[in-house]
Amino acid sequence: MIFMIRSINTVNKNMNILQKKLENTNANIANVNTPGYKFQDIVQSTNESQEMFNYTGGADGNTRVDLGNFIYSNRIDDAVISFEPGNLYETDKETDYAIAGNGFFTVRMADGQLGYTRNGNFRLNDENQLVTTEGYQVLSDDSKGDAAYPGYSLLITDFDDYDDLVSIGDTLFVSNDQGYTIQNSDVRQGFLETSNVTIVDEIVKLIEISREFESNQKLLHAADETLNKAVNEIGRV
Repeated sequence: MIFMIRSINTVNKNMNILQKKLENTNANIANVNTPGYKFQDIVQSTNESQEMFNYTGGADGNTRVDLGNFIYSNRIDDAVISFEPGNLYETDKETDYAIAGNGFFTVRMADGQLGYTRNGNFRLNDENQLVTTEGYQVLSDDSKGDAAYPGYSLLITDFDDYDDLVSIGDTLFVSNDQGYTIQNSDVRQGFLETSNVTIVDEIVKLIEISREFESNQKLLHAADETLNKAVNEIGRV
């Protein structure tokens, strides 16, 4: 009976992981047309096996019987963002920008903190300054870090380790590392960068997740029926 309860708990944990993977894949698909979006993947691993045993009844009541090793569940290790660049395409809009190469547009958020994005789908605010879709100021590369206007040279920041970047939105990142400025970066006005989501790959992931959900539901149903049968038989003894 304990084994059945453990099995139900293991399947439940696996289904929770599948739910997280489903949410992540749906987010990637939803942003396939978002300029500069970087897809995220869920990395999971199997927990270490644990030794199982019990004690026999009757005359051998104090004898330990080893049942072997049992793996209770999987776990999510990390959510990894791919910073592979997307393709550039021309829009001819003066407020659209794309970076050909490494680096991020640097923006100043409402609280004064700096943010970083590859999404150059900017617009103009009431002061004719370039701002992101969220309304954050896009910074120019002058020494003062002033707000940028159309035609200005933009501040492009890059990092030695992209693992230091923390996603706080679909295309916006922050970092405790100040990074470094890329001089003479290849910024193209009138262009945008596509997302790096490969829609076929994401659809394949959806199919795989759906099949895993179905398999786990069958296992859960079988374990539940076995447990109910065991409880009812004990009740009749």
